[in-house]
Amino acid sequence: MKKGCLIVALTILGLASVGLVYYFMVQNKKDPTVYESVKPEVDDIIKKAVASGSIKPRKEVNIKPQVSGVIEKLYVEAGEMVTKGQKLALIKLIPSEVNINSAKSNRELAKIRYTDALREVERQRSVNSQQLDVAQAEANYNLASKELIRQSSLHEQGVISDQDMQGFELDAKIKKNALDNMKITSKNNLASSEIDVELRKQELDAASNNLQLLREGKTSNSRQVSNVVTSTMDGMVLDVPVEEGSSVIERNNFNEGTSIAIVADMGSLIFEGNIDESEVGKLKLGMPLVLKVGAIDGEEFGGILEFISPKGTIEEGTVNFKIKADIKNTNSETFLRAGYSANADIILEKREQVITINERDIEFKDDKAFVEVETGDQEYEKKEISIGLSDGVLIEITSGLDTTTLIKKKLDQGGGN
Repeated sequence: MKKGCLIVALTILGLASVGLVYYFMVQNKKDPTVYESVKPEVDDIIKKAVASGSIKPRKEVNIKPQVSGVIEKLYVEAGEMVTKGQKLALIKLIPSEVNINSAKSNRELAKIRYTDALREVERQRSVNSQQLDVAQAEANYNLASKELIRQSSLHEQGVISDQDMQGFELDAKIKKNALDNMKITSKNNLASSEIDVELRKQELDAASNNLQLLREGKTSNSRQVSNVVTSTMDGMVLDVPVEEGSSVIERNNFNEGTSIAIVADMGSLIFEGNIDESEVGKLKLGMPLVLKVGAIDGEEFGGILEFISPKGTIEEGTVNFKIKADIKNTNSETFLRAGYSANADIILEKREQVITINERDIEFKDDKAFVEVETGDQEYEKKEISIGLSDGVLIEITSGLDTTTLIKKKLDQGGGN
């Protein structure tokens, strides 16, 4: 039994020895690693921040009606160019009987007040022309003047005292002031009546216009028809969100109203997007950027950063800041549509025509940068270099290398060249 176990153990040990010998023989037959050498190149390095967003018109307005009703006619479609004041839609009014009756009542009441005002102004004119309200004051003054003359004669004869004489003089002055005041009051009453007539006339016109507006959508003395919706600016119609037969609501202090059309100036576009909080501190107004529009392949558009939001918003756990940039579309043949999604490369720093190498070929140690310089066939030695700007792939070499130097190209993580 013991002899059999010993034989098995020796057999296993022999097989293991043969396997080890075979493994080392295979390893020795493998080709040695061959490294590739590359030269630094002269290139541009751009460090940039990336923001995602969309193309928007700088000026975009929602056109809304002044009255409620039903769309009877649409005059434009999306994509058409319009001018300020051009007709966009016609609204058929459907006035409420309650509002009509209330407007009628207001007009009748205004008519009565206007008639009363006319009657009063005629009375005041008659009184003023005949001096009816002044006559009594003038008679009183004449009597006081005659009495003063008579009493003066008696005073000179010593019949009445100085005190009594002063009383008669004072009474004459009071009667004179009363006469002067009555003349002024008479003129003022006439002027006030004439003003009241004008006010009542305006009130009647306003009530009549309101009734006509409810019935017809326009007034006789107005150039603008309220049930005709017109454009408030020159531009392109981006959208007409209603159809003929749709009900619409007027804009007022309590309701935003129904949008009849959206008009925008497509000659002035902006990029509006968001950028991460880690990048926003590097941005400054006036920085150039390059726009890449997803729907337009192979073209780039320039822009200038003109707005950075002072407040960030949290989206999916990340703080983003809104930015805006003026788009410089120099290619007139390319039409940028509102709503295009786009990415903006904001240029933070740029180095033109500098010596560069791939950043992966650098070894960093103790805040220093090293590369392996070729000294012979598959022979390399470490050399310290000075570096500058990096874009994440290429890095600027400020000293230590030139375009004739050969350096070792680091192997990829997969083991290939």
